[in-house]
Amino acid sequence: MSKYISSSIWQLASIAVGMFSIAAHAELRQFEMTIDEVELEVAPGFTTKVWGFNGQVPGPLFHVAEGDDVEVVVHNNTTLNHTVHWHGQYQLNTWRSDGVPDVTQKGIEPGESYTYKFKAIKVGSLWYHCHVNVPEHVGTRGMWGPFIVEPKKQSRLEKKVTKEAILMFSGWNPEVADTYGEGGHPTEPISYFSINGKSFPMTQPLRVKEGDVVRFRLFSATIPVAFHPHGHDAIVTHKDGLPVENPYPVDVLSMAPGERYDVIIEMDNPGRWITHDHYEHHVSNNGKEPGGAIFIIEYEDIEDDDWYVWKDKDYEPDFYLSESLKKPYGLHNTDAFKGKEEPQRRRRGR
Repeated sequence: MSKYISSSIWQLASIAVGMFSIAAHAELRQFEMTIDEVELEVAPGFTTKVWGFNGQVPGPLFHVAEGDDVEVVVHNNTTLNHTVHWHGQYQLNTWRSDGVPDVTQKGIEPGESYTYKFKAIKVGSLWYHCHVNVPEHVGTRGMWGPFIVEPKKQSRLEKKVTKEAILMFSGWNPEVADTYGEGGHPTEPISYFSINGKSFPMTQPLRVKEGDVVRFRLFSATIPVAFHPHGHDAIVTHKDGLPVENPYPVDVLSMAPGERYDVIIEMDNPGRWITHDHYEHHVSNNGKEPGGAIFIIEYEDIEDDDWYVWKDKDYEPDFYLSESLKKPYGLHNTDAFKGKEEPQRRRRGR
């Protein structure tokens, strides 16, 4: 019994020392973010009205370190109420920053602001989204974005990573695209599917070189997903931000809405490889294929054939936030995710 008690005391002491170390090295990260009414082109010929965090979908990347103190002032520039829920954060002693309307706060009224304050205790691939009328605001209006908290200590597999990519999967209903305040009914048709707010062929290639070790941070933002890379197996390393005890290989990875998985793929098979959601209708744009949640892994030194669908593609290297994740900690906007101000708002001089 005494040995057990001694061991437990040692474990508790180690946890206390670890938390003290995190607090001692914590940084205060202060940000401002707006919610704006913009129009987003998701697929060729399909544009929808969204409420974009900083006018973009996905919203800007928050990238902080474990233990950092986070303050975010959110300004509502739209015509309806919103909140921000920091999905995955424990909100230890900061429950009023959990972002649930009529439970932890009143909704942020049009023209008003709200300040969220919390400590980044939970690590890994987290995200944020509105918690007002979730079926519409999240399900069809693009109110979500990535929140990455780097751990103080990396695993052996994490240390091998040479490149990172964030993929957020979502679906869209064209029948409510033009009208705010509609959408989210359980029987409505979701017929466009996207990665980071774009449907193929408006997605981007992920360009790699042989020997790269790529960490994919996968977010099932609004729809179930069956992630399938051709030519490679993926090693599952994290679930909802936290490391899995025994990493395992997958050919198809099933994800429920709200789930996040981190997978690592070793780029050891040069070529061009399609990677897609394996729900059959998720690889179409309103029934027209190919479309939807598709992108292509392109190895360098593989020449483009004349018939290649993305020959002479206008390449955006930060579409998967690979470049933003290399930058210092902070809030990172992405031009490729920006929506356009609504025409009527431009006419009113806003």
